[in-house]
Amino acid sequence: MTLVPRVFVSYSHDSQAHKDWVLKLATRLLANGVEVILDQWDLRLGGDLPRFMETGLSGADRVLAICTDTYVRKANEGAGGVGYEKMILTAQLMQDVTSERVIPIVRENSSNPRLPTFLGARVYIDFSHDEDYEARYTDLIRELHGEATKARPALGPNPFGKDGSNPATPVLSTQSERYVSPSVNGVLEFDYSNNDGRFVIGSGNMAFETAWSSASSRSIHAYRKSPSIRTIALAIGAASIEEIADATLYDTSSWNRTPRVGEIVVWKNSAGYFAATKVESVSARSHGAEKDNLVFSYVIQPNKSANFVGG
Repeated sequence: MTLVPRVFVSYSHDSQAHKDWVLKLATRLLANGVEVILDQWDLRLGGDLPRFMETGLSGADRVLAICTDTYVRKANEGAGGVGYEKMILTAQLMQDVTSERVIPIVRENSSNPRLPTFLGARVYIDFSHDEDYEARYTDLIRELHGEATKARPALGPNPFGKDGSNPATPVLSTQSERYVSPSVNGVLEFDYSNNDGRFVIGSGNMAFETAWSSASSRSIHAYRKSPSIRTIALAIGAASIEEIADATLYDTSSWNRTPRVGEIVVWKNSAGYFAATKVESVSARSHGAEKDNLVFSYVIQPNKSANFVGG
């Protein structure tokens, strides 16, 4: 792929509202460093439509196939411009059946299956729900620029020994990779007396190396120790992560906070992303518990938004 990714938008003219939605998507992609080939601004009145499709599809690094109900039907029937684009794409895909060149985007789609036959079982991005638009757009722009959302972890050693022939009990990793959760949300439990109290949530640009230590049987210290963390704040007054409408309003003047059970810490990392962690339960050996244990739920905003409402 070239340094500036070039994409062709293949879609059906279902309605003016749908054309406007496609235009908005294409305009934003262009603003975010993606060269977009779109009939609404590249095909003039009286222009040669078949030539536009052929040159556009052949000259693009990736193709965005906006799979509405109408698009799926026309592609399967070989009807109209969609049918012609499908014919060109099918010929290209036949040359490399493993190609990931076409990115299906599902929108206003109740079809079963949701993709036209020529796209098979390819992984698609679901833009069906407007409330998820920002997260899905982030997935798309990362893919087009080759920035993986989740970085592949390093390969660990064979737990059965050097050559794998030792049938003894495997030596399982007890190192820091146990204290990593690459997902953008979840519920975690760990013994914070291990790994210097550090647990990494997220991955790549969305990684947060959180740090914790004992405070009491009902609270815990949270720290801004890692270079990956820019600020840390206590979300005073928020009973749930979903209530946080603007994480930038909380005080970030300290390098540590002490949330009680049920309270939320907001983190901002060095790449500008926000994460929120809610302390679900905590125990401390210094206060009579069997072990130092922390359970926390978390959400990372993949679009750098400070608004967690509805997340």
